Amino acid sequence: MDVAELIAGVRREGDRLLRVAATGDLNAPVPTCPGWELRDLVRHIGGIHRWARQVIATPFTRPLVGDLEVIAGGWPADTDLVSWAKAGHDRLMETLEQASPDLAVWSFLPAPSPLAFWARRQAHETAMHRADAEATVIGHIDPYPVDFALDGLDEILYGFASRPRSQLRSDPQKTFHLHATDGAGEWVATIGPEGTQVANGHAKADCAVSGPASDLFLLVWNRRDTTGLQVFGDTSVLDLWRARMQVRWE
Repeated sequence: MDVAELIAGVRREGDRLLRVAATGDLNAPVPTCPGWELRDLVRHIGGIHRWARQVIATPFTRPLVGDLEVIAGGWPADTDLVSWAKAGHDRLMETLEQASPDLAVWSFLPAPSPLAFWARRQAHETAMHRADAEATVIGHIDPYPVDFALDGLDEILYGFASRPRSQLRSDPQKTFHLHATDGAGEWVATIGPEGTQVANGHAKADCAVSGPASDLFLLVWNRRDTTGLQVFGDTSVLDLWRARMQVRWE
């Protein structure tokens, strides 16, 4: 996906997330994020959007890390929470839309440019938390556009799962094949004792899962189980993924 499409994804997913959250009970537990209430989810996305905007707008050329509440300037009262998150989303959108293609800022996953990285990261971060809001408030998750879900699968597999600090490791080695049935997407992850390597294409694997790209995207982000998907082979590979493939704010 190009940068403009990804920025449009940030807007679409953020608008949907906040529209749903505005109708929910902030005390409601988030079933897809154990230990969180809806309040925590809205705080998180409002903080993440402010963090990303600060990196882009300052601009930061080194990591901006620390307590998210501090970076966000503190959490507002519950009565102001959704409007506060919306203000953060609006400012992030303005910053992304006005950013130069030659923007030079810190980023932490492979991408064609820093702007491409931040547009992509915020698009998929916001999209996955939109799913969390929908699971909490309306009890189901609306599917993502196919191309968007395929790009999200590329990001988590080639970005998070494959980076040196990933805890996704196995001894003995295991292989995991994903096949999107509604788009041109197949991946094989080789999970070994030194880390994970990913390649596009079809190959025999210890465990294979096929289904719509949106469902696979939710699966690899641990937002759904395999109900309705085709699963072949050793399902302990899925257990390994669920246990080890975690992405946390630090």
